Amino acid sequence: MKNKWFLYLFLLLFISLQKGYSQKKDHLKEIDVTEVLMHLDWPNMAYFDAQNKKVSLEENEGRVVFMGNSITQGWSNYIPEMFDNQTYINRGIGGQTTPQMLLRFRQDVIALKPKIVVILAGTNDIAGNTPLKDLETVSGHLFSMAELALANDIKVILCSVIPAAEYPWRKGKNPYIKIPQLNQKIQNYCDKNDIYYLDYFSAMTDGKNGLIENYGYDGVHPDEDGYKVMSELVEKAIDQLLNR
Repeated sequence: MKNKWFLYLFLLLFISLQKGYSQKKDHLKEIDVTEVLMHLDWPNMAYFDAQNKKVSLEENEGRVVFMGNSITQGWSNYIPEMFDNQTYINRGIGGQTTPQMLLRFRQDVIALKPKIVVILAGTNDIAGNTPLKDLETVSGHLFSMAELALANDIKVILCSVIPAAEYPWRKGKNPYIKIPQLNQKIQNYCDKNDIYYLDYFSAMTDGKNGLIENYGYDGVHPDEDGYKVMSELVEKAIDQLLNR
């Protein structure tokens, strides 16, 4: 399959170059090479293959999987002792959006047979890392992950998206407006379905729907102080769910 894609890409480039010579127009500008390459494994299904094979399903009955994007992935960099790939398992991939996580949810969460899954996602959808239809669709992806987990006897913690006033890499997306709107949809769903809603937003906002400066390094991603706040909140949530 990969060879076919590369052949297809090569042919597109070749044809565009030929037309460019004859028409004096740069047709390569019409081809998004990154988008074509992403389709080779758009949800990055192979990313955790090696780590997933190392999880011992017969041990550590209190396993917790953290599903998310770079905010989850970066947690392991700042507090590495928290994630041992056995009890607390980090399955965050930087840049990912909710449809990508939904596609890999079965192999990176369900197959690991955790007691709890912590789902933190949605900010990259708002940033437009993949085409954003609407917040209803984004929340629907989150709810689908929750329902897949519940159908497999996995308890769910659905997290609020953490605050952000602006995305440095993609200006003008108004996250200070859209993140609270998405969080309200998540909270309403949790209330209706008796699912644990973990409110990071209220603990980390500067009062203007942005991230407290000391809790992050770019207004979007937490730093060590930010992760300490998140760790304390999620630990309490996990303890409560395990004791239910």
